[in-house]
Amino acid sequence: MKSSTHLDAPGHSLTDALMAADPLAADDAAAVAGDVAGGRQPRVPVPLWRRLARNLSVVIGGLLILAIALIGVAAPMITSDDPTAINPAGRNKAPGEEISFRNDDGQRVKKTVLMGTDGLGRDIFARVVYGARVSLIVGILVSVVSVAVGLFIGLVSGYYRWLDSIVMRIMDGLMAIPSILLAIALVSLSGASLAAVVVAIAIPEIPRVVRLVRSIVLSIREEPYVEAAVSVGTPTPKILYRHVLPNTIAPLIVQATYICASAILLEAILSFLGVGIPPETPTWGNIMAEGRGVFQLLPHNILIPGVFLTITVLAVNMLGDGLRDTLDPRMSKKV
Repeated sequence: MKSSTHLDAPGHSLTDALMAADPLAADDAAAVAGDVAGGRQPRVPVPLWRRLARNLSVVIGGLLILAIALIGVAAPMITSDDPTAINPAGRNKAPGEEISFRNDDGQRVKKTVLMGTDGLGRDIFARVVYGARVSLIVGILVSVVSVAVGLFIGLVSGYYRWLDSIVMRIMDGLMAIPSILLAIALVSLSGASLAAVVVAIAIPEIPRVVRLVRSIVLSIREEPYVEAAVSVGTPTPKILYRHVLPNTIAPLIVQATYICASAILLEAILSFLGVGIPPETPTWGNIMAEGRGVFQLLPHNILIPGVFLTITVLAVNMLGDGLRDTLDPRMSKKV
């Protein structure tokens, strides 16, 4: 007679592995088992996409991000104005004013500027629309870089005890430096460019991802199914890939949204301080930096890009909060 705790019992090890890897699946399985035991019709687990659709934060945040992304992608179709074109005759115009300029054929043309112009006569509406591209690109790239690097370091650090103390002391040292100061120093050393800004913002975010992944690995590696895999001689890379990595996906998705929002905001701060993206590139931070000298006379130069920046960061944070509530087993029953 076989013991009831034998790991090789038919279906036992596979079920335990699935339940441990997906707490939401374990909750659904427990609910179905309870319904069967009570003589009730088993409940069908709710698909993930349906749970996401029921979350108001996910819907609103996702729609706002989609709208901002469409604005950035369709910028040439939304406006025909060059965001870098200088028009000295149309400097510092208020929204709704009329300006005149010569087109490529040499003819003088008049037009009404929807959001006014800056100190060089550049159309603010065109710069704001094209600035959405830079903000989203920076946010996405920083999220991808920091999550990819932090995931690898966190997996290795959390699984190998001898390496954990060394890596975490390095991460603690990076976290002790304020993010904005570290980013300014890195950009100053490498020069202002999109790649330099992405790297400078991603480096301070990596330790946070490492700590998150490490904490998950520390708890997962003590699970019975991981110990069973180690006992039968399963290679370490296979254990990390098949048993540990799936448990980090949901928390990392949520963390990536917060990193994206932080990166968008930090890029605007660097550009506003003059150490980020080059001034000729249309970004929301550069637009606000250009308009701070005439803020009392023309506050729209700062307020308009500031509103777009606020909406974007708010939308990304709302999406992150909704994903956390949906993917977190402890919050799933409240969604």
